[in-house]
Amino acid sequence: MAASRRRRHSRIPLPARIKRADARVAERINARTTGAASDGFWRGLTRAANHGKLWFAAAAVLLALGRPRAAARGLASLGIASLVANLVGKRLVGGDRPALTSIPIARRLERSPTSPSFPSGHTASAAAFATGVALEWPVAGAALAPLAAGVGYSRLHTGAHWLSDVAGGAAIGAGAALALKAIVPKITQSVRRDPPTARVIDLPATDTGDGVFIVVNPGSGQGLGRQEPGPLLRERLPRARVHELAEGDDVGDVIEEALRSDDPPAVLGVWGGDGTVAAVAARAREADVPLLVFPGGTFNHFAKAALLDTVEATLDALAQGSGREVDVADLSFAGDETITVLNTASVGIYPSFVEEREKHEKRLGKPIAALIAAIRVVRRGTPLEVEIDGRRREVWSVFVGVDRYYPVAVAPIERRRLDDHLLDVRILFADGKPRTRGAVALAFGGRTDALAARMPFLQGPPALDARTVEAITIAAAGSDDPGYAHDGEASTETPGEPKRLTITVRPGALRVYSPRA
Repeated sequence: MAASRRRRHSRIPLPARIKRADARVAERINARTTGAASDGFWRGLTRAANHGKLWFAAAAVLLALGRPRAAARGLASLGIASLVANLVGKRLVGGDRPALTSIPIARRLERSPTSPSFPSGHTASAAAFATGVALEWPVAGAALAPLAAGVGYSRLHTGAHWLSDVAGGAAIGAGAALALKAIVPKITQSVRRDPPTARVIDLPATDTGDGVFIVVNPGSGQGLGRQEPGPLLRERLPRARVHELAEGDDVGDVIEEALRSDDPPAVLGVWGGDGTVAAVAARAREADVPLLVFPGGTFNHFAKAALLDTVEATLDALAQGSGREVDVADLSFAGDETITVLNTASVGIYPSFVEEREKHEKRLGKPIAALIAAIRVVRRGTPLEVEIDGRRREVWSVFVGVDRYYPVAVAPIERRRLDDHLLDVRILFADGKPRTRGAVALAFGGRTDALAARMPFLQGPPALDARTVEAITIAAAGSDDPGYAHDGEASTETPGEPKRLTITVRPGALRVYSPRA
């Protein structure tokens, strides 16, 4: 076996002792008895590394973890190593691969490689990516090292390479990463800086709560160790009227009664999560009074966008009389019903995805929780047939945010401004795409989907479309009602016939207390 290798393609012959060592190692590996599960694992790992698929997937995870520089250096190192291994190494050394007859049948690959043997391109790519990532983020590099080593061994286990091929590939990969580090010691990334959210306006000021009516949802933000809201508000705003919602209370009815009283409030306040805030915001808009928001929920997306991270920030804004005119949206149906949307509205699996992700977020972290949630909801779900602005499409979900949201994903989480005067739309298309593409885009967003689209088994146009509009109409194209959800509220049936909803941005339609700074 050793005598037959590297005759046809060899230009720089390897020393005889290396050839003998290759033969001895191959003989020992092939003589070992391994089970079907072990053989299947190593064949699967070597297939996963074909064309760099495994490392592109790892780069996508790094992007999701907020480490774009590590992903960029890993992929750049991989690219250099692949060029050196295939265009230089295989031409200068090359050689024959191990004879197929010497490899146990259960270990053989479905398609035996036909390119020259030295060096191992798979190993070069694996070592380059792992080393490149380690140079930017050592912890991730350490986690990837066993995987890279496994890819190298899989080339020996399946009989695709000799030991010297794998060692040469590892040296080329690590060398490529180190050479790139010497040439480009630091990879920079541009950072978007947004100006402060919405311009400041003057609103009625009070430090005692004169003219303020506050609705408190005692069920919001439970288990976070906060002080009881009722006693706190009565202590800090002694002249305010505080209504703590009881079972069976309707927010709209409670506020309507207060507005019809002999002493109607000049300010409507709310302590609760985004769903409660949205309900009170709708009434404040109808009554043309400013809204006072206390961050009493779990996530408080709207309050944070309005710079109301703490109760003190809300009280300071009220005492100073500082506020902002913020955008909202109207969600209207085929009938006359219209709902005020404060943050977001959606159709499809988006609400289920967010609910599933939040179950695992604290224990596993957001990226891993997002991946688990995406796989589960896409596997269980069925694409919707809808018409979007008159065009029939098959979609997993449609997300609509009031003003721009970040990052560019199906389920973005951050609203940085309150006066963009537009809707931020994210459409996750199905349209015959593999469910894997839907899960990848749902979990990690547009950039990762663009990487997935380049992989041979996932190729196709983008699964995620991001656009900004002033209005959008979504209608059922089939017999099924697509349903909808908004501002953290559970998905519900679409009222009226036909099953159609239109979302329209309303610039500066709501006045909200917000700090000047």
